[in-house]
Amino acid sequence: MGKTVLWTCLSLLCFFSSAFAGTITGHVECPGARTNPWAVVYVDQMSGREFSPPAEHALMDQVAKEFVPHVLPVLKGTTVDFRNSDPFKHNVFSPDEAADEFNLGSWGQGEKRSYTFPKTGEAVMLCDLHPEMEGWIVVLPTPYFAVTDGNGNYAIKDVPAGAYTLKTWHKKLKPAEAQVTVSESGESKADFTLKK
Repeated sequence: MGKTVLWTCLSLLCFFSSAFAGTITGHVECPGARTNPWAVVYVDQMSGREFSPPAEHALMDQVAKEFVPHVLPVLKGTTVDFRNSDPFKHNVFSPDEAADEFNLGSWGQGEKRSYTFPKTGEAVMLCDLHPEMEGWIVVLPTPYFAVTDGNGNYAIKDVPAGAYTLKTWHKKLKPAEAQVTVSESGESKADFTLKK
């Protein structure tokens, strides 16, 4: 009986949370870039709100001497697993402060090592065994973010109703921001053209 009541309460909580949340969609144009993917769009810090990191780890793989995905946005405090799917050793390190300048060492195919990102910011992922490799982890203050697709489109779902500052990140282009108001169960739109 107790479990049934608990399950019902959790179901209602999820329902009402979704019922009073909207979606932010839009397009990010990246002039000078070969294509428009790999821009991150996110809701900036919400006043008075702190978010617990997910229990489930995020994943950045190493496949054919590439970091996959090339850009991985995560909430502050998230643990990222770095898996090696290549038939030779890889290393992962970052010289950036957002990653505390970590070096996870080297490991072989099928193995993985993990790191928890404790602060917001951007961190480039590198492999000292394969200098051509480069990936990015963008550590954000809220869980409301998206990465643009190959056409530059994005969608951030389940954003609570309210007025927010929306920001962008791109590894080569300057950040941009816009004010957006999210309505209950509605869709808000924000387009960006990034500059060098």
